[in-house]
Amino acid sequence: MRPSNCLLEPGFFRRSLGEFQRFAKLATTLESIRVPMTPYHLLDFTDPETITICKTMSDADMGGFSKAQLDQVPATASGPAHMRFHGSISIDLPPNRPHIQRSGYAAWRNKDRGPTLFGKSLWDVDPYLYLALRFKSDGRKYFVNVQTESIVHTDIHQHRLYSRRPREWETVFLRWADFVRTNHGEVVEPQNEMMRQKVRTLGIGLTDRVPGPFELCVANLWTTNRMDDVDAYGDDGPTSDSFKK
Repeated sequence: MRPSNCLLEPGFFRRSLGEFQRFAKLATTLESIRVPMTPYHLLDFTDPETITICKTMSDADMGGFSKAQLDQVPATASGPAHMRFHGSISIDLPPNRPHIQRSGYAAWRNKDRGPTLFGKSLWDVDPYLYLALRFKSDGRKYFVNVQTESIVHTDIHQHRLYSRRPREWETVFLRWADFVRTNHGEVVEPQNEMMRQKVRTLGIGLTDRVPGPFELCVANLWTTNRMDDVDAYGDDGPTSDSFKK
């Protein structure tokens, strides 16, 4: 008997152990039957391994000229270790492709996560109110993108990522309930509730179509019911964009 390919995939047992430890913690702390009060870490870029499970996307995938790159940046006296998403936006249309009428975007997200002994790797964020991000922005128009195991696989739930202190580290809390369902960049109806029990990917996109360089630094993404666990990341206070979209 030979093991299936998924069992031989690198990281399979590590992912399975991580899921087992999470389930065990839920059982021992009773958080499965009450409101969780500890944060659930989703993407932690202070760990250099996290960037390896992420990928970039841009109009260059269709022949455009925007550029996007992810770099790992070590911690310094002025900031935490983090992922740097940077590049340049171009709105020039690709030649010899008349069907492409719009260009000028760049984004990143985590790759689809591999299977575990417990099934497909998905995040269950349903017990939590907020998605929290520790980031440093250049002030451009970024959106947080969430993909779930929805019936329409091209659906993306989005929330604007506002920066109150461009080029400084800050933490923001976004209500999961305030994300808007979109498809190919357009708001669609009906606005079905996000399938928060089965989140596939998290990422951030830039779609302002303003030519020129961009830079967004991200240290952590986590989900929580408390806005005071920000202290663990060294910020001087949380901000909430739950009233904005």
